[in-house]
Amino acid sequence: MGRGRQKAKNTKVARELKYFSPDTDLNALEAELSSAKQNEEPELEDKWADMFPEKEEDEGKAAGGQ
Repeated sequence: MGRGRQKAKNTKVARELKYFSPDTDLNALEAELSSAKQNEEPELEDKWADMFPEKEEDEGKAAGGQ
């Protein structure tokens, strides 16, 4: 397929996507968003934290060691 035909197909698809607007169920969206707030994930544990100390700890060790 030539570049012109491919570009025309891409333009057609892009135009269809731009102007296509499906019906939105706002009640379902509201329910999904409100349940997402209630079910917030806990903070993730940093599995590499013990290998790399925090900057504040580094500064304290450097100042105390002098």
